[in-house]
Amino acid sequence: MATSNPAFSNSPAFSQSATKAIQWTQEPSAQQLDELYARSSATPDQMDRMTYENVIMKTLGAFVVLLAFAAVGWFVPGLWIVGGIVGFVLALVNIFKKEPSPALILAYAAAQGLFVGGISAFYQSLWDGIVVQAVFGTLAVVGVTLALFASGKIRASKRATKIFLIAMIGYAVFSLVNMGLMIFGVTDSMFGLRDTIFLGMPLGFWLGILVILMAAYSLVLDFDSVQTGVQRGAPAKYGWTAAFGIMVTVIWLYLEILRLLAILRGNN
Repeated sequence: MATSNPAFSNSPAFSQSATKAIQWTQEPSAQQLDELYARSSATPDQMDRMTYENVIMKTLGAFVVLLAFAAVGWFVPGLWIVGGIVGFVLALVNIFKKEPSPALILAYAAAQGLFVGGISAFYQSLWDGIVVQAVFGTLAVVGVTLALFASGKIRASKRATKIFLIAMIGYAVFSLVNMGLMIFGVTDSMFGLRDTIFLGMPLGFWLGILVILMAAYSLVLDFDSVQTGVQRGAPAKYGWTAAFGIMVTVIWLYLEILRLLAILRGNN
């Protein structure tokens, strides 16, 4: 299953068409086969292969860095602009690098931490308690999605992924148009067209629900890519690529939930 997350799709380690990591460069002799048979089985960690455990540890490490710098951004909100710009550049660099760089991925986490912390402080200043709500909402979506994926009750499919990609393109176009209208003063609303009432609720409410579902499906694609990487015996270093991809999706999910809550509380 091809993933829409470029952090995974640009890496050969997570491709379904990738070959197994361990291959014979030449036909083994009978003596080599006997020696291999006599050896104790090596674990994936001993073979320096990607495992779920090392993906989890690398992902947690990246989020620790993100949260530490989010605290800095919270107390110095003005850094969110720097964090946003640097984070965007580092995201592109990490996406197009074929080989993962732990230093660059952690630098991305730090920059995004400044951005997320500053944005969160801004929303908190307008709506008390909204950040805690957004954090718990994000954890709930990630937890439920992971549980459903682990139990096999939800899986990525070609048809669903095609619909997801079309929806992503449509949402991206809407976001660009909306931003343009806000920049040029066509609308003076804080959220632009999202504040337009549609079916008795702000348009941003309906879009928010849709985008949260899209982000949840993006997590499914991310988990599917990790599963492929582990099954294919990808080198352990690609656990950093997995951590980066998951972090991109979770940050997107958190920001969308934060905005949805702001729209709801702003219209009450």
